Amino acid sequence: MDSDKKVTILREGFLVKRGHVVHNWKARWFVLTPEKLLYYKYDGSRRDSCQRGKILLKDCVITCPFLEFENRPLVFKLQTKHGVNHFLEACSREQRDEWAAEITVQVNKLQTNEGVKATKQQVPGGSQLHNINLSKVLDSMYDVHSGIKMSNHVEQGSTYSNCFSGSAVVDWLVFMQLALTRVEAVTLASALLEEGFLRTVGLKSVAALRTAGLSEQFMDDSTALYSFSDSLKKRGSVKAETSLSAVELSGTVMKRGFLLKQGHRRKNWKVRLFMLRSEPAFLHYYDPTSDDISPVGGFSLRGCLVSSLDDNGVPSGVKGNIQGNLFKIITQSDTHYFIQAPSHQDKMDWIDAIREQT
Repeated sequence: MDSDKKVTILREGFLVKRGHVVHNWKARWFVLTPEKLLYYKYDGSRRDSCQRGKILLKDCVITCPFLEFENRPLVFKLQTKHGVNHFLEACSREQRDEWAAEITVQVNKLQTNEGVKATKQQVPGGSQLHNINLSKVLDSMYDVHSGIKMSNHVEQGSTYSNCFSGSAVVDWLVFMQLALTRVEAVTLASALLEEGFLRTVGLKSVAALRTAGLSEQFMDDSTALYSFSDSLKKRGSVKAETSLSAVELSGTVMKRGFLLKQGHRRKNWKVRLFMLRSEPAFLHYYDPTSDDISPVGGFSLRGCLVSSLDDNGVPSGVKGNIQGNLFKIITQSDTHYFIQAPSHQDKMDWIDAIREQT
């Protein structure tokens, strides 16, 4: 780790990286420096001191969002000057965009050619929204291969099938180079809504229309749902179903992020994507290396106890060489969950957020 100390660390944290040879996804600890993006393996509960790889930032091209992996909408792509592609997935849209923006700043600083920008230019010469053909945009959205992906979404206990979120539409419009910025994409999506090509689904997007008054206001929001209008050719109709698991997953996501969790049987540590929901209050965790969009586990926060564990020594019930920043959650049924956060601040933020829901 001595080599790290000589270099300014601009940002660090977990990202999920796609392998070059075997195309599986692995959680890695990434460190952004002024000239390189370094990544490390987590050996059980501790960061491996041996660097697993590096991406030289000079003349890199960043594509954000990158939407060609099904069920992975939070990926961005780095292409090196030698044409090697690196696909990295963040835990949230905000994290994805922040990583991409900070890497872009460093790439631009390293540029040799004046005026060459690192971020992929989506539309040459600025906005072209005034002469865009909405019918052609709609046809592109319908395309089975490159169109927008429809899936099931849960809102307040109801599961809506064959729909998509507002953020997913904005991501897709930017990725397909139909809009230069997210603001332009919202304008374009609002026009599709106004023309009746898209319709609101569920409560949140409908409420947004009411508050917007006469104008059709599209929401760049992962919880606002939309679908193709019923009057258009169908790629599947929207249905609402209610199930117990749907109720569990129906709460508002209050916090999400990568944390290390100790297994109950083998006591090994794995990186998991945690999602904290309210009303109802649940904590679910997902395997970020799997393409399955269902949680691998979760529990109600009602009656839970959450406590910070001292970094001095290894607490009872904890195995492995611990990095630190540990906390414990005891459920109402007396199941003990041991979790490590990437930093002390992350640990305290998670503890506070969980306590608010218990």
